[in-house]
Amino acid sequence: MVRRLVSLLTPWRVLLALLLATAAVIVTVRFAFGLGSVTNLSDQTPWGIWVGFDILAGIGLAAGGFIMAAAVYVFGLERYRPLLRMSILTALIGYLLFITGLILEIGRPWNIWRCIVDHNVHSALFEIAWCVMLYTTVLLLEFSQVVWERLGWRRVEAVLHKVLAPLVIVGVLLSTLHQSTLGTLFTIVPHKLHPLWYSPILPVHFFISCLAAGLAMICFEGFLSWRFLGHPPRMDLLPNLARVMALILVVYFVFRIEDLALRGALPLAFAAGLPALLFWLENLLFVIVPVLIVLRTARRMSTRALFATSLCAVIGFVMHRFNVAVTGMQLIHPTGYFPTWQELVISMSLIGLGFIAAGLAVTFLPVVHAGGGDISDGRAAAYRLPWPAPRPEPRAEGGPGEPS
Repeated sequence: MVRRLVSLLTPWRVLLALLLATAAVIVTVRFAFGLGSVTNLSDQTPWGIWVGFDILAGIGLAAGGFIMAAAVYVFGLERYRPLLRMSILTALIGYLLFITGLILEIGRPWNIWRCIVDHNVHSALFEIAWCVMLYTTVLLLEFSQVVWERLGWRRVEAVLHKVLAPLVIVGVLLSTLHQSTLGTLFTIVPHKLHPLWYSPILPVHFFISCLAAGLAMICFEGFLSWRFLGHPPRMDLLPNLARVMALILVVYFVFRIEDLALRGALPLAFAAGLPALLFWLENLLFVIVPVLIVLRTARRMSTRALFATSLCAVIGFVMHRFNVAVTGMQLIHPTGYFPTWQELVISMSLIGLGFIAAGLAVTFLPVVHAGGGDISDGRAAAYRLPWPAPRPEPRAEGGPGEPS
């Protein structure tokens, strides 16, 4: 027994436990003494890293759920069904963490229920609140099918299966609405947000970018599932998603450059200074590098190329959201905001919770398709996150697996 307990105390698990314990103390202090006790937020800087990273970026990265659901159920691309459950799981975890971050970020979270009864239909936040609540409910219903299957409740599973297609259509509509409306929040600050990131059509920017980010996250989680849990990545499917992601990124970049040119803000992207540097660093990671990697590996993509492509796109997307919510405003009206170590710990803890939830779900529920079959055994081996597991050779598209 002692040896087993010692074997469980790996460095990663100890570090994660310490991180979550520290976060628990910070959350206690935050609710006891207010936001000012653990953050650098103020009346001049009401939104910080918790909005830019935890909320805006997190909910955008969860877009893979409605993308894959639409691909399988609406467009009938049955080939991609093996990726569906993991995509829905990632989306569900992302939205639950979004709600957690929102409760931590708003000043009086005990009043959050008022958006249900106080209908300010002219507010973008009203639409976001309702869409997020409804879409999270849809995700819970979609993913519950996995739980009923694991429990052997066939009748409940059959009933849910009959209403799944309408649920997916509703979910796609809801997700489309609030993913774009997140950009609407910033259309009211034309004189507070730097012109390189402000646009009257920010909702369109947000929606197109979340499509690419959602596909990047599906590819990224496929690699992580292989690296940490030993599930072979679907190299017959994921490279195709990476290619679609690259195409969307090209459309997004052309659309954004044209928007800057029409507004007369394009010269700012070539002016010396921090704004231009941040602009091109963001687009280098989010657009240029992923597209170049996909073009270079167009005929056959390795797991290493897939990982590099998706990782760069995810980081670049997070940087874009942070630039819109925080950096772009600091460049116009600097208030000296920089996140405290407590804010950083909370953000990292939310990521850690996401990894734990995903690992537990993949280990004990029939989420991941095994070897091209239906599903993997829900009674998988012992929970191994977050250290490396033996990695079977992935299947490469058009031939045998290519080692990373």
